[in-house]
Amino acid sequence: MIGRLNHVAIAVRDIGAASALYRDTLGAEVSAPEPLPEHGVTVVFITLPNTKIELLEPLGADSPIARFLDRNPDGGIHHICYEVADILAAREKLLESGARVLGSGEPKIGAHGKPVLFLHPKDFNGTLVELEQA
Repeated sequence: MIGRLNHVAIAVRDIGAASALYRDTLGAEVSAPEPLPEHGVTVVFITLPNTKIELLEPLGADSPIARFLDRNPDGGIHHICYEVADILAAREKLLESGARVLGSGEPKIGAHGKPVLFLHPKDFNGTLVELEQA
């Protein structure tokens, strides 16, 4: 069901400083910041030859990333994202197998303009998993 690794997301307190670290210290290609109010985050993507790194900064006090940073003051890996060919078929298969889809269970449009779903970390060895339609 899952395809390629799309990205690894890292929560950060200061997206400008984190972007500079990747760009200036590691020599990576870093996108411009993009606010995503419907997800409560501002994101940048770091392009690598085989995948991407997504930096997440909270957008407002109610952001899930703000809560994550309260528990992890230095930031850290927030989630991993896998591509799926058909997000609705993937959702149905996961629900049938007992996995929990977060939120309403309906896909939202993610940072790449494609439908995404998040899966409960307790069902995946403590890892928050995002699925993105390829």
